Amino acid sequence: MNKTVNNVITRNLCIGCSICSEMFEQPAVKMKFSQNGFLRPQSIRKFNHSEIELFNSVCPGINVSHVQRDNSFTPTWGPVLEVSTGHAMDGEVRHKGSSGGIVSALAIHLLESRQVQGVLHIVPSDHDPFENIAQISRTREDVLRGAGSRYAPAAPLSRLSDCLSQEGIFAFIGKPCDVAALRSLMCSRSEIKKKFLFLIAFMCAGTPGLQGTKEVVRVMGFDPSEISKFRYRGNGWPGMARAETIDGRSAEMDYDTSWGRILGRYQQYRCKICPDGTGEFADISCADAWNTNEKGYPLFSEDAGRSLVIVRSNAGLQLIKEVVTKKKIFLVTSSLIDAEKMQPYQVQRKRTLLARLLGFTLAFKTTPNYKNMGLIASMRENPFTKQLRAFAGSWLRGLKGNF
Repeated sequence: MNKTVNNVITRNLCIGCSICSEMFEQPAVKMKFSQNGFLRPQSIRKFNHSEIELFNSVCPGINVSHVQRDNSFTPTWGPVLEVSTGHAMDGEVRHKGSSGGIVSALAIHLLESRQVQGVLHIVPSDHDPFENIAQISRTREDVLRGAGSRYAPAAPLSRLSDCLSQEGIFAFIGKPCDVAALRSLMCSRSEIKKKFLFLIAFMCAGTPGLQGTKEVVRVMGFDPSEISKFRYRGNGWPGMARAETIDGRSAEMDYDTSWGRILGRYQQYRCKICPDGTGEFADISCADAWNTNEKGYPLFSEDAGRSLVIVRSNAGLQLIKEVVTKKKIFLVTSSLIDAEKMQPYQVQRKRTLLARLLGFTLAFKTTPNYKNMGLIASMRENPFTKQLRAFAGSWLRGLKGNF
């Protein structure tokens, strides 16, 4: 095993994004599933000195940093130019999407307007009902094949080299860590920066391993070996998890149970100390614009999908204005105050991160390098009692080895 890569894996800092398998012209690692159901790199050859430097600067498992910040930067949300909520105007796109179909609508518009010739993103595997594969979409049908959240390991960057070898301009859709990795690599490789016109992120609460999906299936009453098709979300909002067996049986589970009670317990350690669940390095970030009860807790009752949209760059702002003008999406102006109500989990995980990092550090656990992420300023937006609880909880979990 390459020592540089092995250090990331043994310290439980690997995210499984696959950027290390694509960042060099001559591949140095390949991605495979570990025993606990996470994607992990396996070495093909050793890194040279310059490759080690590039890896250490790009790998989001060990380094996430804003190179520069301007007046659009906010401590909790990162760069913000505009906040809105809305949905795709196309009923099919809205229904198949996890929230309001905005991400799919943007991808379809970019393809149909010929601003890009391909969109790199994740779709379900044809060969394994639980796994995800990277796909270069060229049509509306291609895009919709990947609509709906996939709460399992995903490596959309695994086909980065394929995009570079093909003609045309591309858009990328991925988790915040995927986008951060690609944005960082763009700083070192100009050909990648020229190749990708737009980076779009969906907000993420962490990646569960495949063992989590299999546990959902077992709770549904099936053995994982019986399953021929599995959907995590989509076809409604928030949409039901649905399993179908080889012999035609099926079962569904509501989102609050599948994610809140099962999948969320199978996250990898690095996701629990993530500094960016909201896609700070993207041009546009999207998420569920949850309705909430009187206590501020998100409501997961089935409804027509609604997306929270945060525009982070001038390129993203121009794209959003374009799709609204062409009536591809419907948006209503919102605010970060409203966004906090719609995504309370993302707010608290950012505002308590510094306390949790300190707790894990004092429990002798390795933590990544985060710079210019606004962690100190974000921490100040939370009461001391919450910070103390976050610190104590992480310290105790770290001591017990229970992440």
